Amino acid sequence: MLKELIMKTRSYRRFDESVTIDHGTLEELVDFARCSPSSANLQPLKYFLCSDRASVERIFPHLRWAGYLEEWKGPAEGEHPTACIVILGDTEITSSFSCDHGIAAHAIMLAATERGLGGCVIGSFEKRGIREVLGIDESRFEILLVLALGEPVEEVILEDVDDSGDIRYWRDEEGRHHVPKRPLEELIMTLPGEDIEEG
Repeated sequence: MLKELIMKTRSYRRFDESVTIDHGTLEELVDFARCSPSSANLQPLKYFLCSDRASVERIFPHLRWAGYLEEWKGPAEGEHPTACIVILGDTEITSSFSCDHGIAAHAIMLAATERGLGGCVIGSFEKRGIREVLGIDESRFEILLVLALGEPVEEVILEDVDDSGDIRYWRDEEGRHHVPKRPLEELIMTLPGEDIEEG
């Protein structure tokens, strides 16, 4: 079921480093992004694939993991991601990438979940550091997102936002990651006086 797959596709930040992801699997994941919609069908995205430990560890220090968890400095040794996909925008095609990288990232994460993997879409990172360690041409490519991938070793629990309205994710004493979600009725907008039939 599609909804079950979407519910399981969460942001995971702790991984089993003994489970590797080969280059071919990353190519398969990117193929899902390739087939996804693109604004004006320009298809301006490129993908830097890192499946070897050395490359992933060079990227790792430049990633920022969980802004709401101020005490947590990111995955500990043994829980690092085992692969990364860096999504780039090719400025020789366009200077505006619209929502393409968001669509592509979600397609990749859904496909990863289907394979028993997981990951985190990271938008907070040191661009200069990643550009330098991967040798990315600054004059042509914009670094848009980094997808950290692996086999998750943490549990992520969705729950309703409480009466305080606080949407910040948090960890309980057992290390389970809780993610508050706004209720559906708060998200649906209607015209004044319009009645909505339930069901």
